[in-house]
Amino acid sequence: MALVAFVVNRTLLRDPGRFGEHCRAAAQARGWVPWFGLAGAAEDGLELACRAVAAGASLVFAAGGDGTVRACAQALAGSGVPMAIVPLGTANLTARALGVPARSELAVEAGFGGRDRTIDLARVEGTSGTWFAAMAGIGLDAAVVAAAGEQLKRRFGWAAYAAAGMRKLTTPPHEFTVCLDDAEPLRRRARCVVAANAGLLPGGFTLLPGASLDDGLLDVGILAPSGAWDWIRLAGRVLAGDRRQDRALQRLQARRVRISADAVLPRQVDGEIVPPGRALNVSVCPRALTVRLPG
Repeated sequence: MALVAFVVNRTLLRDPGRFGEHCRAAAQARGWVPWFGLAGAAEDGLELACRAVAAGASLVFAAGGDGTVRACAQALAGSGVPMAIVPLGTANLTARALGVPARSELAVEAGFGGRDRTIDLARVEGTSGTWFAAMAGIGLDAAVVAAAGEQLKRRFGWAAYAAAGMRKLTTPPHEFTVCLDDAEPLRRRARCVVAANAGLLPGGFTLLPGASLDDGLLDVGILAPSGAWDWIRLAGRVLAGDRRQDRALQRLQARRVRISADAVLPRQVDGEIVPPGRALNVSVCPRALTVRLPG
């Protein structure tokens, strides 16, 4: 019988035992042999997913938040072993982009009964080869992620990001240089720059509506609102899914983007804070990961 692995961030579960029993029953009912790797933090998922592949897993469930999904994706990249997602986190950006059900029971069912699809991953240079599925950024967006904090996210869900964002709106802009593939560098005074494979924000809002998980391109957003009115207009456009561009939000596409700032700034990768720095260099890896979609 085939082996199915469940890489589970147990810190995000109220009742890990009950969740494990449900996964075990679902696997055995379909003739799979279940294997469990329990993670105490999102980054543990990388080692556990590698162990699952070494053990012969033919399907790996990433049960956790975006950090767990990112870690499992990095382990499974290029392996051909499909990854299913059980979203347990706050934002669950990759799961939302793939249409995975929010309820864990339904997500498990979708993982067993779904269809496979290959998607792109992106790689951040200079951070121990970190890969990601959804979005990375430098500047204000990372400062908001850091300010939200784990305790606030567990208590208030995605609203913790909104509260943190309101506190950070007055963060001053910085000078950024953005190099897209081999084009001439762009110099912008902005709040942050993001590089995305999926364009969703916490809460289900879409910052980069042109982003696609399998187009072989990164979508780059340069956010540069200059005051309260710009922030209001920008929020309205994001909520409405407006694709228009102006100086407050510029959207671009490339296979590789090199971002540099005039100061050491916060940086985030799929909602996980990485060490601050002056640069964020990202390249796309087309069709690097097989994912299991709802059937």
